[in-house]
Amino acid sequence: MSGIGRRAVLAGLAATALPRPALAQGARGNVVVIGGGFGGATAARVLHRAGLDVTLVEPAETYWACPFSNEVIAGLRPLSAQAFGYEGLRANGITIARTSAEAVDGAARQVRLADGRTLDYDRLILSPGIALRFDALPGYDAAAAEVMPHAWKAGAQTERLAQKLAALPEGGTVVLSVPGNPYRCPPGPYERASLIAYYLKTHKPRAKLIVLDAKDTFSKQKLFEQAWKALYPGLLEYVPLAAGGQVTAVDPAAMTVATDFETYKADLACIIPPQRAAPIATQAGVADRSGWCPIDPVTFESRLVPRIHVIGDAAIAGAMPKSAFAANAQAKVCAEALTDLLAGRTPADPKLINTCYSLVAPGYGISVAGVYHPDKGVLADVEGAGGTSPVDAPDTVRQQEAAYAEDWYRTITAAVFG
Repeated sequence: MSGIGRRAVLAGLAATALPRPALAQGARGNVVVIGGGFGGATAARVLHRAGLDVTLVEPAETYWACPFSNEVIAGLRPLSAQAFGYEGLRANGITIARTSAEAVDGAARQVRLADGRTLDYDRLILSPGIALRFDALPGYDAAAAEVMPHAWKAGAQTERLAQKLAALPEGGTVVLSVPGNPYRCPPGPYERASLIAYYLKTHKPRAKLIVLDAKDTFSKQKLFEQAWKALYPGLLEYVPLAAGGQVTAVDPAAMTVATDFETYKADLACIIPPQRAAPIATQAGVADRSGWCPIDPVTFESRLVPRIHVIGDAAIAGAMPKSAFAANAQAKVCAEALTDLLAGRTPADPKLINTCYSLVAPGYGISVAGVYHPDKGVLADVEGAGGTSPVDAPDTVRQQEAAYAEDWYRTITAAVFG
């Protein structure tokens, strides 16, 4: 890894993932947080520790984590390892409204809940995650997703794709489609391709995986391609945009996936569709025509509606990718800034870190890290910081990366939900 070293990355992880002491004193205010994922739950914790009145709005009793869900698909871990509850937050005194937010009135500073209640706020944090754009790919809708799972929201879809992979006939064909940018977890589809290929190699050696990509370049590309060549020759076929990889339509009844160049017949199709911010962001008026939410890079306050802050996958965060690590880091920065604003202070310019681990096989991990700061109104890369795992690293380094990934997952989930 160039620039910052592994030790610096892990130090940044500890600072990002672990709860911090109470923040600025003297701040008063009522804050509502919508969305109980890595971003929203973290923000609620930090705000509560700062002495603010905070209500976390989250309809689900169980949060299904996306990181490591590709291992579930490949049969390497149980789905239960992805399940987290909110008992830890309740035990710490955080108020949780177990219902969904139906509407936000930015002018009145109110959130209308599905159970009929209305919550007033001084500041609102939206961490709603993504919505799948079923309108963006002809033939693909919610019903088609039961036949051709996306598994891009963890839980039932993860289990469905795992079951379909286990039931794949010997010699069958798996087709995995990857959307264009931006989308949740840029390296995620390629980790999924790697672990599906691992499953096929060990359980269905005559099967084949075809990856159809709407892009020509992707995160950690050299590292993934090096691993695919070494581990899965002849099993994994990668088709980039330039070679006709963009999917233009699907037919779940016929189990076909079409591009401009060819129509592929699949025994199993995993279709990851284009995405946008969850619907509440559009309703609140904080999403622009791109479907994502422009924010101030210092405070994460919406550029469209004052006193609403947007963090996590829904935000347009410049160079910072959409990931669980990023959502956790943004939540802490946003909560600190919000506390300062409520106390009448000017928030300091932050630095944020993101590290993304990927497994290409059990015991074979790779990573990319970045450091970001506000620059000309956006979050930009800190020059000379960040980088990827070494391309020609020995097996011991790949094994260490895989162990780091496990450590990261245990640390962040304990800090957020424990």
